[in-house]
Amino acid sequence: MSPDVHIVIPARYASTRLPGKVLLDLGGQPLLQRTWSAASNSGYEVWVAVDDARVQSAVEAFGGRSLMTPSELRSGTERVAYVARHRAWPADDIVVNVQADEPFFPPSYVGQLVEPLVEDPSLGMSSLACRIDQRDQIFSEHCVKVVCNLRGDALYFSRAPIPWVRGGMAEERAPSGFYLRHIGAYAYRVGMLIQLADLPEAPSEVSESLEQLRALHHGISIRIRAVDSAPPPGIDTPADLERARALLSEHSQR
Repeated sequence: MSPDVHIVIPARYASTRLPGKVLLDLGGQPLLQRTWSAASNSGYEVWVAVDDARVQSAVEAFGGRSLMTPSELRSGTERVAYVARHRAWPADDIVVNVQADEPFFPPSYVGQLVEPLVEDPSLGMSSLACRIDQRDQIFSEHCVKVVCNLRGDALYFSRAPIPWVRGGMAEERAPSGFYLRHIGAYAYRVGMLIQLADLPEAPSEVSESLEQLRALHHGISIRIRAVDSAPPPGIDTPADLERARALLSEHSQR
């Protein structure tokens, strides 16, 4: 019997670069609603982990399910774990974490995240990646790279170019498709998620500002499933929001 699957969207109101971004308008709907709709199209149950009454009211207005989480939680992972605990989901159930600022997240990616955990009951966590073909992305700190072993388990994530091509980076000899771009969505077995949320931060996690490094630091494997392409980048700045509005307008005219 397959485990039940739940989707949780951690939605903080505060944002350093774009305050209240989850409630900003995107084509006549809050950004969060766009993400919630995309996640709901996967066919699985969706919960929103909120930390502010304004966000909770917005979720109720568009018909979603929400749970208020403590403001002192440090990360989206901890908010997702809080929902799993509060809902008392069984340890073998699967929880998918979808970022709140991903309005164009493909619903099919939920299945791609879930599959490795269904296929291998010993796994506790999975994520996604795609090939990088644009050289500027290799050097961009906003494009997170991942290196995997033969099983497809992540060895390390970094904002730096990894693996480094000795003597080839400056001369543009890095082969096309050699690099993997990490896509920041995760599936966890509930038991592993709760364990992960209780672990202390890792030095690499703090240095790179990448939550997933906590798992690797503490010996938790993350199976990476390859997909054809990444969704448009998340929304962190006013310029990102304008690009998302233009993309939504383009899609609506097709």
